[in-house]
Amino acid sequence: MLAKRIIPCLDIRDGKTVKGINFVDIKEVGDPVELGAKYAADGADELVFLDITATHEGRKTFVDLVKRIARHLNIPFTIGGGISELADAERLLSAGADKISINSSAVRNPQLIDEMVKSFGSQFVVVAIDAQGDENDHWTVTVNGGRIFTDKELFSWAKEAEERGAGEILFTSMNHDGTKNGFANEQLARLSETLKIPIIASGGAGTKEHFEDVFTRGKADAALAASIFHYNEIPIPVLKAYLREKGIVIR
Repeated sequence: MLAKRIIPCLDIRDGKTVKGINFVDIKEVGDPVELGAKYAADGADELVFLDITATHEGRKTFVDLVKRIARHLNIPFTIGGGISELADAERLLSAGADKISINSSAVRNPQLIDEMVKSFGSQFVVVAIDAQGDENDHWTVTVNGGRIFTDKELFSWAKEAEERGAGEILFTSMNHDGTKNGFANEQLARLSETLKIPIIASGGAGTKEHFEDVFTRGKADAALAASIFHYNEIPIPVLKAYLREKGIVIR
């Protein structure tokens, strides 16, 4: 078994880490550079930073922030949010990011995946997918932070992203996000069986057992969470010790 990864996610707005519930009640939870360094010291395997207000002006500020993050981190980190062309990705990778994550821009222009893979290599390109399931277990891909439904379906879109060269899929279940009731394990297991590339699970983390489930039942390669780490509900060292006790190979 390949070692599983624990990945805290930091949403950035105007240079600060923030956390909201369903994109409302957004509160500041700290400085992203300090938080990132703390998580690295605690044993996080990677970090994801998402620029949630990626306006043109904000993007310039964000590149400076990425440079600061890179100076203070000794673990890989991924940057996402508002990356719609090669130049955006190039600036962020040059600033020190290890990977870039594309979501809405890839749905609108799938060719962007091919272009990024050709320019930077598969290992640098994460395709993030936000999808919502209905009562018939049909999972529709959404864009703009889950606000707009598309004509794409989760499993076929993930397969297409893989075929275009994506190095990883970051799947967020809109049904589970923010609930703290556990990850979308059935869908994750199906993705894992369908694809050869690693799957990062996002949406629903609330307990240590949820991480155990996502790695065993969900067959995910990595698990991403935000508020449980930001509010120290589950310290990373405690989580990793628990998973090792359960026989899960963790980095």
